Amino acid sequence: MKNRRFDKTALPSRHVTEGPARAPHRSYFYAMGISEQEIHQPWVGVATCWNEAAPCNIALNRQAQAVKQGVKVGGGTPREFTTITVTDGIAMGHEGMRSSLASREAIADTVELTMRGHCYDALVGLAGCDKSLPGMMMAMVRLNVPSVFIYGGSILPGRLNGQDVTVQDVFEAVGKHQAGNYSDAELAVLERVACPSAGACGGQFTANTMACVSEAIGLALLNSSGAPAPYESRDEYGMASGEAVMTLIEKNIRARDVVTRKALENAARVVACTGGSTNAGLHLPAIAHEAGIEFDLFDVTDIFHDTPYFVDLKPGGAYVAKDLYEAGGVPVVMKELRKIGMIHEDCITASGKTMGEELDLITREADGRVIYPAAAPITPTGGVVGLKGNLAPDGAIVKVAGMKPEEQVFSGPARVFESEEDAFEAVKARAYKEGEVIVIRNEGPAGGPGMREMLATTAALSGQGMGKKVALITDGRFSGATRGFCVGHVGPEAAHGGPIALLKDGDVITLNAITGALSVALSDDELAKRKADWKGPRETQYASGALWKYSRLVGGARQGAVTHPGAKSERHVYMDQ
Repeated sequence: MKNRRFDKTALPSRHVTEGPARAPHRSYFYAMGISEQEIHQPWVGVATCWNEAAPCNIALNRQAQAVKQGVKVGGGTPREFTTITVTDGIAMGHEGMRSSLASREAIADTVELTMRGHCYDALVGLAGCDKSLPGMMMAMVRLNVPSVFIYGGSILPGRLNGQDVTVQDVFEAVGKHQAGNYSDAELAVLERVACPSAGACGGQFTANTMACVSEAIGLALLNSSGAPAPYESRDEYGMASGEAVMTLIEKNIRARDVVTRKALENAARVVACTGGSTNAGLHLPAIAHEAGIEFDLFDVTDIFHDTPYFVDLKPGGAYVAKDLYEAGGVPVVMKELRKIGMIHEDCITASGKTMGEELDLITREADGRVIYPAAAPITPTGGVVGLKGNLAPDGAIVKVAGMKPEEQVFSGPARVFESEEDAFEAVKARAYKEGEVIVIRNEGPAGGPGMREMLATTAALSGQGMGKKVALITDGRFSGATRGFCVGHVGPEAAHGGPIALLKDGDVITLNAITGALSVALSDDELAKRKADWKGPRETQYASGALWKYSRLVGGARQGAVTHPGAKSERHVYMDQ
């Protein structure tokens, strides 16, 4: 244990550990075998999203033990607790997906409440699947405590017929199976080998995208997100993260000292150059909101627009997270961005050093296979772009990584569906035509409720060989594993009376990812007339419970689909109570 002496008079844990009035509280601590010395040290919450729902979370409990050892070595007293996770891979393609985005808020809320209720002084958060990563980071910034984030790590790729395979291949194989191009036996073999270990989905889907964000934004130690979940080296990063949070307490470096406007811009750069998930366009504004920083979808996509795409990762590219780690990981990616002047080096990080100081320590260079030199990128602009127009006044977002320029412009008649289920049934029955723009509405944050991801539908289209022959737009979301011209986050959503609510079959829609346009060939007068005739949002079956509460509170996708006023309205600072 490091010989440190911390002044508890300024730390929240003093409210439960210090003075005669806290004797009853201390009696509880003695009941758990905590020593007198440990009681009077700083208390660190070690929060995990561990559960038995999916491989993404299954290793977090074990990894938390390494974090706790690091906290102890650094002179702190760790207290482990868990929160929920909804794993998108399990929730995908049915009603369960309505719980996914809402779980991000529940994670942030429950971590906040646990920290406040027990007066912990700092937070190390471990998360493994999609919404749990931003949810944990949102809690850190909301509480503004010294914080270190650590990702649980990615899954190892499966192998079949000499090729790497991932769960994305299984989703797309379902589409092939429905089209009669993949047998029951082939599907049975693929589903057994695609996911061979603990860890989150291996491509640059939402989990790995937000893991890269955690390093780029400064909340995670550099290179901590890269090692796959089964690797024993994850214990070393756990130990280091536990020790690091004690240094942050010592220096009084808090989450909002790390998460600044410049740090958010760094994070958006890394999303763009790695061809990351469109969901980052939702999560970065939500994290910014917790810090009281104005940083909406348009701010994110402005950065995406001029950032080169130079990391060749699935689903648009060829490689998975394990390959990125072996090529040097996020540090080498950020080092390449620095060479072209696209990194703010003065941002503070979880190590207590600046990003520039950390990058000065990186000796590896781009390998030219997984990580291309930023000066000679795969494409000159980012893998994710924003769209805007009379169909999306509050913006929309599309992932173009791996798409050729001629594939980034599409115009065709609308085929409108009122829900994902309706669209999926039509796709299965091939009740659509080449050249159409499939519209799925009433799937936004409030209208869904829950802003579901449409991976089952898009994977079915790809499996039928139609992924490039139709386009798809929705006020819902797309999985990071989605391929093809699939536009999500169309805002305002249908439930809020956005133009997407007013579309009819046959309306000609034009999508242009090169110019950033999303429009429908209707005059302002015609749109106004349809709005006057609009009967209001579709009723849902969710008239009580968590999803009812969520639908009443949630705001638009442009600002991150958040459910509370954020740091700009706060009057109570937890750390200074």
